[in-house]
Amino acid sequence: MITVENVHYSYGNNIEALKGISLTINDGDFIAIMGQNGAGKTTFIKHFNGLLKPSSGIVYVNNVATTKTSVAALARNVGFVFQNPDNQLFSETVEDEVAFALKNFGFDNDTIAQRVTWALDFLSLTQYRKISPFLLSGGERKRVALASVLAWDPDTLVLDEPTIGQDHEQKENLRQFVMQLQTKKKTVIMVTHDVEFVAECNPRVILMRDGKIIADGIAKDILTNSQLLEESSIVRPQIAQIFAKLSPLGLPANTIDIDEAKTMILTKAKESNRQ
Repeated sequence: MITVENVHYSYGNNIEALKGISLTINDGDFIAIMGQNGAGKTTFIKHFNGLLKPSSGIVYVNNVATTKTSVAALARNVGFVFQNPDNQLFSETVEDEVAFALKNFGFDNDTIAQRVTWALDFLSLTQYRKISPFLLSGGERKRVALASVLAWDPDTLVLDEPTIGQDHEQKENLRQFVMQLQTKKKTVIMVTHDVEFVAECNPRVILMRDGKIIADGIAKDILTNSQLLEESSIVRPQIAQIFAKLSPLGLPANTIDIDEAKTMILTKAKESNRQ
């Protein structure tokens, strides 16, 4: 569990990025943190594994204050994937990159080999196994960074803009994997501007603006609230836009799930035909 109590954070230039945030993230939660650029989202999530320490207030991870332990100790249980993969890649080959943390955490050679192979296969990186990650495209490097964290199977996974540079297939792979993590009661926290991806995943959504949390709730309520979306500079998901126009026909305006939308439209069509 992650507990945030009245956290403020200021950078060296006296810019206050976080302004008294309090939040509880329970084991097994799936959370999307959204908001306009400069809202403080990335600054906030960097507190979850001790990369940043609060200027005031306190952050607990599994009942341990992040100011009382090291980033290395927190990293075993909180895996962090940066928005810019170049901030965390350094090995000579993709294979070495994915294996690095596993070796650091003391996994045996057989387990390392199995987990590296699994991660590379899952993220369609097997063909790049012996290639330098710096020769890959931005989207491919992003997948290498993700593979290097997924390989050690942390209890909490923190993802900063995970869908940037990824095609539809890779986004769907990521969505399916997150769903698998949910069945294992893993905690997943992502910062994202990808409203369509969030609509497909239907997580708990936290909206931030100007260093503060302005909303916290289920996706279909948050992503169909016009006032909140306007305050956060977020566009309503496409399905929600369509259903807002169909609401006079008796269809719920807060629909964001494509499969649910299809079922309701077909049901409505059958009812109309019977009439």
